[in-house]
Amino acid sequence: MNLSREPLLKRLPALFEIPTPDAARARRRIEVMERNLMLPVKLFFVGMIYYSFDYSPWVGQISSALDVTVVTVELIFWFYILISVLLAVPLFAADRLPLALLQWIVVTTALVDGLVLAAMTLITGGMDSVLFWLFLGLILRNAVSVPPGFSQIFLNFATSLCYALVVFMDVRITANLDETTSRALDLSAHDVIGEPFVLRMLVLWLTTITCYGVQAFLERQRLAEEEMVEFAARENQLQSAGRLAAEFAHQIKNPLAVINNAAYSLRRALGGADIAAGQQIEIIQEEVARADRVITQVMGYAQLSEGRVEKLDVIEKINQSVELVFPAAVPTGIKVTKKFAEHFPPLLMQRAHLSEILVNLLQNARDALGAQGNILIEAVVRRDHAIEISVADDGPGIAPDKLERIFEAYFTTKEKGTGLGLAIVRHNAELYGGSVRVDSALGQGAKFTVVFPAKALPKPFSK
Repeated sequence: MNLSREPLLKRLPALFEIPTPDAARARRRIEVMERNLMLPVKLFFVGMIYYSFDYSPWVGQISSALDVTVVTVELIFWFYILISVLLAVPLFAADRLPLALLQWIVVTTALVDGLVLAAMTLITGGMDSVLFWLFLGLILRNAVSVPPGFSQIFLNFATSLCYALVVFMDVRITANLDETTSRALDLSAHDVIGEPFVLRMLVLWLTTITCYGVQAFLERQRLAEEEMVEFAARENQLQSAGRLAAEFAHQIKNPLAVINNAAYSLRRALGGADIAAGQQIEIIQEEVARADRVITQVMGYAQLSEGRVEKLDVIEKINQSVELVFPAAVPTGIKVTKKFAEHFPPLLMQRAHLSEILVNLLQNARDALGAQGNILIEAVVRRDHAIEISVADDGPGIAPDKLERIFEAYFTTKEKGTGLGLAIVRHNAELYGGSVRVDSALGQGAKFTVVFPAKALPKPFSK
């Protein structure tokens, strides 16, 4: 029984993990909730509170502990108006503010609203105040405006603690009021904090957890739908590219075959009568054969229509590629060091395409080092959720005049190289909207960096 429960307990935190929403969506949620909805609501309530302070009969009538509290809250109210104006002004320039600053403003505003609501709850009945239900509204508001995660949970629990502070102060104040004051204000004494308080705190905490759980469920559903759409789009795009390449090869190979047949017939017709013409025809046939091989090779390394798009684990694929290029059973003087981030979003691409990229980069680094040297493989997730993989070596480096051409097909600096390795790397990366760059200097090694957008459709192909 314990063994069956343990995996479930380990998976439980993962069920509530929510990827950080992209900047555009987070900014939009803040604008809609804080600027378009909360500002008019707060303006309405501020007007009501202002009216109650100026015209309500209980202000300034009773010289007691409650009177001191009311005066204090009135001063806090004016301070709250000042703070609210200062925090509301940036919301009208939300498009031009950094998202981190905008989120900090939202959290600060939510904390201030919670404290002021606590003060108003205290002077309108304390534990019995109907304003308790506004704490639920604040929790729902925070769940929309604040990104899911520790900050949202902390803020909502802090909001519930504001209500707990109200109850404790209510008990202390009512305990110090004389009987005449209590009757005049129709206050019921709360000598102890009983079951109603516990139930209301449970309601606040359950609302906090429920909001987070619902967001986790909806976010996972949204991500699943986006992945389905992206899977279909990538596969359709790759198949379209494969059909385009096949049509290209067909359109070129057919004229080449006609030219080759015509040259063969012409050569037979001439026989050995004209040696010079025969040599020219032979050159034509050789060049036609060479062009046919180039087209075949291009189709061979593209392989666009083969395989299927999968959800790939970046670290797993890197480790597999390292094992393929540097088998553990084969001794080598090359030291491979890995430096990875902790969490990676899955890559949606064909398994063979990613393997070709990694294997080619590692093989190039190995060939550049020769018998011994160091290779550093790094993988990180950038702020825009793109995945960046780099392979660096401390080999001889690349000459400046060759840097601009190393990604060209059939350009190679090796004696037995095909010149297709880095061309494949760039081709496969760009196929998924990614990019590849190189940083190198003679005597300082070389570093190749490939960037894959985690959420980007493949580049469109046109005929």
